[in-house]
Amino acid sequence: MPKPTINNQFYSVIKTILIDAREKVYKSINSTMVTTYWNIGETIVEEEQRGKNKAEYGKYLLKYLSAKLTQDFGKGFSKSNLERMRLFYLTYKNQRVTIAATLSRQLGKGKSIGQTVSVQLVNPSISQTLSGKSKESPFKLSWSHYVFLIRLDEAERRFYEIEAANQGWSVRELERQFNSSLYERLALSRNKKQIQELSEKGLIVQKPQEAIKEPYVLEFLGLKEDCSYSEQELETAIINKIEHFMLELGKGFLFVGRQVRFTFNEEHYYVDLVFYNRLLKCFVLIDLKIGKLKHQDIGQMQMYVNYYDRKIKSADENRTVGIILCKEANKSIVEFTLPKNNKQIFAKQYKLYLPSKAELKKQLEE
Repeated sequence: MPKPTINNQFYSVIKTILIDAREKVYKSINSTMVTTYWNIGETIVEEEQRGKNKAEYGKYLLKYLSAKLTQDFGKGFSKSNLERMRLFYLTYKNQRVTIAATLSRQLGKGKSIGQTVSVQLVNPSISQTLSGKSKESPFKLSWSHYVFLIRLDEAERRFYEIEAANQGWSVRELERQFNSSLYERLALSRNKKQIQELSEKGLIVQKPQEAIKEPYVLEFLGLKEDCSYSEQELETAIINKIEHFMLELGKGFLFVGRQVRFTFNEEHYYVDLVFYNRLLKCFVLIDLKIGKLKHQDIGQMQMYVNYYDRKIKSADENRTVGIILCKEANKSIVEFTLPKNNKQIFAKQYKLYLPSKAELKKQLEE
């Protein structure tokens, strides 16, 4: 009897169901873990406040609690990790209004910490259910994300938390964005009100200026600052790391092509890199310059942008944006070459190393 063949579409449906189920289970477990650690942190703080000598009692409490929890539940409850849970609660206690009370309070007095934790692990929504709140956890990231975030200042923490959740950043990508001073680079091109909005809403891209950074950081290319390289080599390095480059560009970018040709008057012209931004609903052209910026470079980009506006974009799309990425930007040349109301062409520096956060913060303060 011949073996039956499995229809590929049928198999794809089953595979999708399993992948979707696994993702939901992972998110549920992750949400449970983070909410549990928040509750443990709150319970520790409340217990510490009952001690007469709070500092000494706190040290003894965490040491004793670590030993007992490790004995009953295994790894994950070292003194340092309990200190992180405590700090996690203290950091987020005023922001997470959907968590109304600890489980020990909800489940009634007389429950041990171990009993409280075990009940929460069995039913992650019990705290919200008993308090009449939403069952959805307010914590959207993993515990490893929050261990990193609790070290940051409030404004930066809120910004990176929103962006990590919206962009689906891994912990590694979160650390990279922080180390590249993303918050400061975005803040440098904004006024005080817009800087405040960064920490409250994250990066909202509605105008071309809101998608621009200063400078762009390309340390992931592996090119050394003190070594010579051509514009073609820079472009090739970007293409080889296109995913990293698009993360550096920011939200909504889709890659169209490299050395994209267009022709008029029997002459060929090539745009180094062409992207489309689905949030801005426009083409974004990028020209790479490894030397000093010249007014001819701006004129060339103006021609590229004009061509795309008149020949390529459709009537329902917004005007094309041009970005000249250069090693040395001359603000005076940009100022006097472009019109005062320019909203389409931007000349921005790129760096091949992570900039000093202290230096950028100083610029921000000034």
